[in-house]
Amino acid sequence: MKLFKYSVLLLFITACNAPQAVYDYDQQINFDQYSTYALFPDFQSGLSQLDESRLTESLKNAMQQRGFSSPQSPQIYVNVYTEKYEQDNRSRIGLGVGGGGGNVGVGVSGGIPVGQRDTFLKLTFDFIDVEKDVLVWQAVVESPFNLNSEPGARQERFDKIVAKALDGYPPKK
Repeated sequence: MKLFKYSVLLLFITACNAPQAVYDYDQQINFDQYSTYALFPDFQSGLSQLDESRLTESLKNAMQQRGFSSPQSPQIYVNVYTEKYEQDNRSRIGLGVGGGGGNVGVGVSGGIPVGQRDTFLKLTFDFIDVEKDVLVWQAVVESPFNLNSEPGARQERFDKIVAKALDGYPPKK
C-alpha cells in the first residue's frame, strides 16, 4: 500500500512538470505527401541565440527521426515562435486566527506566497505548405522552463518540448 501511495505521488509530480500540447490541422490535407522540410526563411523564435540553436537542433533531430529530409526545395516550412510568461507558484504558508465562545465562532485566515514565480514557455509550431503558402498543421506546447538551468538541462527540455509537439504529427484522422 505504501508503494502505491508513493507511485501516485511520483506520477502527480512528473505530470505537473511535463509539457502540455494542443494540436490543430487542416482536415483536407493528406500529410503523407510531405517528406521534406526547411525552417521558415524568416525564422525568429524569440529565444536567445543559444536557446534558438538548441531548439533548432532538437527540431532537426526529431524531424529526421520521422523520416523528413531537408533538401533545397522543401515541401513544408517549419516556423516556431515563443512566448515566455510567469505564474505564481502554488506554494503558500497558511496563517489563521480564530476564536469563539458559546455558539459563535470567528476566524480569519490567508496564504502567504513562498518562493519566486514559475517561468513557462509557450511554443507554437507551424507547418506551412510551401506551394500553397497555407498553414496545414499547428502544435502549441506549454512547458515549465528554468532560466537558470545548465545548458545540458536546457537541451533536454527542448528535446521534450519538440517531442511533445511532434507527437501529434501526422494527425490521426
